[in-house]
Amino acid sequence: MLENVAVALVDGVHTFELGVLCEVFGVDRSDQGLPVYDFAVCAAEPSPLRGQGGMAMTTRHGLERLAEADLIAVPAGQVYERREFPAALLDELCRAVDRGARVLSVCSGSFVLGAAGLLDGRRCTTHWRHSDELARRFPQAWVQPDVLYVDEDPVITSAGTAAGIDACLHLVRKEQGSEVANAIARRMVVPPHRDGGQAQYIDRPLPHGPCDTVGSVLEWMERHLDEEITVEDLAARALMSPRTFARRFLQETGTTPYRWLLGQRVLLAQRLLEGTDETVDAVAAEVGFGNAAALRHHFLRSLGTTPNAYRRTFRGPGRERIA
Repeated sequence: MLENVAVALVDGVHTFELGVLCEVFGVDRSDQGLPVYDFAVCAAEPSPLRGQGGMAMTTRHGLERLAEADLIAVPAGQVYERREFPAALLDELCRAVDRGARVLSVCSGSFVLGAAGLLDGRRCTTHWRHSDELARRFPQAWVQPDVLYVDEDPVITSAGTAAGIDACLHLVRKEQGSEVANAIARRMVVPPHRDGGQAQYIDRPLPHGPCDTVGSVLEWMERHLDEEITVEDLAARALMSPRTFARRFLQETGTTPYRWLLGQRVLLAQRLLEGTDETVDAVAAEVGFGNAAALRHHFLRSLGTTPNAYRRTFRGPGRERIA
């Protein structure tokens, strides 16, 4: 059942993420025959609450309003990954789950659910910039850094701002059908479903850590990604046996030569797809994958999307799109 929706606010709330929840659940679309939710924004701390950008907020409702909600949503907020939260709010979230209601977080709102113990033993996600801290702070949570949202009913967590829209529309689709979810998406002028996951948005710079013995080999590998490279070749270049080289490589980079190569080839392919007019076949050859099918395979495994879909999403304006 999805009829009564409450948003729980604490100090430092991000206004855009709050707006996502207000837009999906707080707008009267009865003129289109769409559901009208009994919607309320509730203060979990004394008003006025500070919002992003210096805004001050007051609401008519406090924590008592959460007791009647089918869904309690928690938007992101300033330094949520480092602060503590009101015990009364955490208790209400736990009681809501116990009585069969759902809870949903947008971005760093996941830290509120984690503080309530609702992520323990569950898969979950948050914005990729906070995923390591979420896993560190709540070690019993199974953090999934590459996805847009995770539905571990009755706990739903989402990544960044737009992923909050994805999670909300997913819940509407699950409870009230695709027709309703699609109509809300159309009204908001957003896609009802996005392909891929959060992985395609993660910034993965080339590692430049201290590599005492394999540093020069790494530099050579970066310049020859288009070539067929074997561990034996690399070991010979480093004047080591293959076994010793593989061990040293793992110690100094934290990964194997094969995985390092794959990662750098995908990174280079991303840059070429974003900034050049090269065909996907040409990109695949230039980065060492050989052909478009191999590039597509590794793109899907690493980023959860295809090269063409990635190019459509991240390509700069004013360029001809070439398949």
